[in-house]
Amino acid sequence: MGALFNTLISYNMKIKQLTFSIATVALLALQSCAELSKVAKNIEKDKPLTEAEVVRGLKEALKIGSENAASQLSKTDGYFRDNVLKILLPPEADIIVKNIEKIPGGNKLVQDLILSINRSAEDAAKEVAPIFASAITGMTIQDGFAILRGDKNAATQYLRTNTYSRLSNLYKPKINQSLDKKLVAGVSANQSWTTLTSEWNKLAGSTVGQIAGYKKVETKLDTYLTDKALEGLFSVLAKEEEKIRTNPAARVTDILKRVFGK
Repeated sequence: MGALFNTLISYNMKIKQLTFSIATVALLALQSCAELSKVAKNIEKDKPLTEAEVVRGLKEALKIGSENAASQLSKTDGYFRDNVLKILLPPEADIIVKNIEKIPGGNKLVQDLILSINRSAEDAAKEVAPIFASAITGMTIQDGFAILRGDKNAATQYLRTNTYSRLSNLYKPKINQSLDKKLVAGVSANQSWTTLTSEWNKLAGSTVGQIAGYKKVETKLDTYLTDKALEGLFSVLAKEEEKIRTNPAARVTDILKRVFGK
């Protein structure tokens, strides 16, 4: 009986030793795998960027940046409540504003017009994604390297060059809808602007006006406001690009970390 007991004890000890050995080997294997994985990542990190990676990384950056910019500006008050981005009437409209303010409720009409213009811009921002996406898809290898090595807003400038005309065609009709709304005595902002500038330009072009040094007002209201709206859009996009270039936390995908980490 004693011999059997001793045999069982010896067997249990061997089982425990074997289990410990297996666990040790497994742990060492896991550590080795982790170290190998780390080495592999370091090797991958140190590899020179390929042309394909550069283009893919830049496209990813532009996609994320443009989506963030559009999301910010398309929200209610995206333009209107931002002191920098808020779209105001051009300086030449000061005389219109001053005269309308003399009418009871005139100031509210002006403020309503400005609000409407900004709401139109916010509405247009909801539709910019396909325009940006088209420009991003068309990026070449040469474009990619030029952007990567360019200024901190090189990607934004690329999109500006390749989308401005289409974005203007998107924004301008929406802003014009606001400008065509009837305000005082059934007259719209567009009509008031045309009347104001026409009369002023007659005076500026007369002998008296020329002697006085008056200059004609050539500003087209809808074009001015559309350009202001797009200026705001691209300024937000430039900030998004700068984040990705300078802030590692903004590089939310592996390809962004690899391309911009270089």
